[in-house]
Amino acid sequence: MQALTVEGLEKTYDNGFQALKGVSFSVESGEFFALLGPNGAGKSTTLGIVCGLVRKSSGRVSVCGDDLDQSPQAVRRHLGVVPQEFNFNSFEKVEQIVLNQAGYYGISRKEALPYCETLLKQLDLWEKRHTPARMLSGGMKRRLMIARALIHKPRVLILDEPTAGVDIEIRRSMWEFLQKLNQQGLTIILTTHYLEEAEAMCKRVAIISEGKIITNTSTKALLKQADKAYFVVDVTGTTESLPALSPFSIEVLDEHSFLVEVNKSISLNELFAVLNEKGINVASIRPEANRLESMFIDLVAESKQ
Repeated sequence: MQALTVEGLEKTYDNGFQALKGVSFSVESGEFFALLGPNGAGKSTTLGIVCGLVRKSSGRVSVCGDDLDQSPQAVRRHLGVVPQEFNFNSFEKVEQIVLNQAGYYGISRKEALPYCETLLKQLDLWEKRHTPARMLSGGMKRRLMIARALIHKPRVLILDEPTAGVDIEIRRSMWEFLQKLNQQGLTIILTTHYLEEAEAMCKRVAIISEGKIITNTSTKALLKQADKAYFVVDVTGTTESLPALSPFSIEVLDEHSFLVEVNKSISLNELFAVLNEKGINVASIRPEANRLESMFIDLVAESKQ
């Protein structure tokens, strides 16, 4: 079954601005899916329509087999939504915020309490359960948003920039938690500016630009389209006065490492030969983690031509 089907979605605002121009894509049940795009591309508008927060101009949305126009309440029950902005009562206590959300779905406090405890423990918030939300750090507030979105056990979780403003350690712990949820069968749809998130977690990626889907494919297939690869080279000496490494382009990262761009038509053996010829002592060399970045920039640039 398709967890989400979006067909021919269009949105034109009262001022005449057309935010979406026939957006179509689908997400399989149990999939970890990324919707990527630059600011103003239409990501939030698309998800706003799916969640019933934005009125579409035309098109069709179906969630877990229920049509948004015909069964809006069923669609809302299927969805757990983590918006970009914090939208809870900051004076309420953590546990109460989650339990109140359960009540909106007709779940009694007695029934919700055990799962609320489970979620807060999994998200390292149990010790803060009696703390007013305003006293939490930014990372804790993000995790509270996730707990609140999961309390009614949705079939699809939508995350709009879930790790914005969160430090690396907390971000990675959230990745691990979300991956476990996905392995348990939860469909997760993610928008993010951290492209490494999409590469690390998502099996499929759609990129939206100027209100249109410009690519929709598996992450592996997208990365195979790249005509360049990037490697981080750590040296035993210093990168000060680093010589030119033609035909390779380089960018110094710090005093002991630099980034090198390698065209796929050139073998790594050629890179090692140039490094050896220039007398550069290599301590280690590794692929750069965020390979999607260059693909994303190139595809968006091509779509605007």
